[in-house]
Amino acid sequence: MAQFTQNAQRFDPYKNFKFRVKWDGKYVAGMSKVGGLKRTTEVVKHREGGDPSTSRKSPGRSEFDAITMERGVTHDTAFEAWAHKVWNFGAGLGAETSLKDFRKDLILEFYNEAGQLALSYKIYRCWVSEYQALPDLDANANAVAIQHLKLENEGWERDVSVPEPSEPSFT
Repeated sequence: MAQFTQNAQRFDPYKNFKFRVKWDGKYVAGMSKVGGLKRTTEVVKHREGGDPSTSRKSPGRSEFDAITMERGVTHDTAFEAWAHKVWNFGAGLGAETSLKDFRKDLILEFYNEAGQLALSYKIYRCWVSEYQALPDLDANANAVAIQHLKLENEGWERDVSVPEPSEPSFT
């Protein structure tokens, strides 16, 4: 039987449209999409010498997939400034980009329908491996211009100090 924490009345899973991303202690404006958090562990197969027909499996290295983030194009330069920490146009001899502070730890906050913080994840040592400043432009389209970041990372974990919220009743 499933065990419930303090909010035994909630049976529905959380929706995926209420979230915020924070880096450098500030929320990033206009975030519209964040890719999933995925970890994959390699399978190492091995066989014992006396067992001719079967192999055993054990866990190997774990890899964390890159995380994509999207937001509408504005005058906010947060995406661009971070992407330039890894590469900067015109950085010739004597003006190369410093890799001193190109990594950031992020916090991904996930909210319930009532706007209460439900889950939080810490994402470690992220850096920008891909940056798209502008999408394809189309004079016949009717869409928002979206910026795109692809973030490599070295792991994530759930912040277990965030309790399950007691949702309000509006009766």
